[in-house]
Amino acid sequence: MTQAGSTRVKIETTISTSVHFLDITITNDNGQLRTSIYHKPTAEPYVLPLTSDHPRHVHRNIPYELLLRAARICSHINDFNTERIRIDMSLLLNDYPPNFIAKHFNRFFQLNQARSVVQQLDENSYQRLHQQLLFKPTRREKQLQQHMQDPINKPLALETKEWNRKIMATPYIFDSGLTKDFRSNVNNVRVRLIPTTNRTLEDFFIHKKPRRQLLTRMDL
Repeated sequence: MTQAGSTRVKIETTISTSVHFLDITITNDNGQLRTSIYHKPTAEPYVLPLTSDHPRHVHRNIPYELLLRAARICSHINDFNTERIRIDMSLLLNDYPPNFIAKHFNRFFQLNQARSVVQQLDENSYQRLHQQLLFKPTRREKQLQQHMQDPINKPLALETKEWNRKIMATPYIFDSGLTKDFRSNVNNVRVRLIPTTNRTLEDFFIHKKPRRQLLTRMDL
């Protein structure tokens, strides 16, 4: 046992066929490593409620991203199917209607050409899906690859974006009751709505760390 001030950290060593690391459970299954998602016993089945004041595309992406995470982590179809049922229940508990859940679950399997995984629990189809998504780079990884291939090594944030005269980007404060019937009087100009949300309590109470120059000044 290690004591630092009033905080006590207890370290225990155990010998077992499985271990929890971050949000993954790694199990030795007869000499084969098997991975699945680990949920803490105190974890609540919470996702962003459908009634929250966020743009609708945020809610549409939640089922897809949860299934994507499960397919990347779970190495066995039974663990994936168990996680799929858990995701379904979590969405129901957070006010997502069943037809909404079914629609976006089907969207995930259709886009990844893996309908047999959910219809027949086909192990071979799931292994193809698992390997495909496991090694598929994320959007951030793709951006990093483009950054590394840039001959002048220019940061992505400093890249000059070409001005498109046919697209008008219009920011607005999102409101779930707002109708989105915006029209442009300019011919051949497409309006792209960019929603922003209202400030939350987190925005009011959490501030960024001051700059290093300010923290090291001695004349204050």
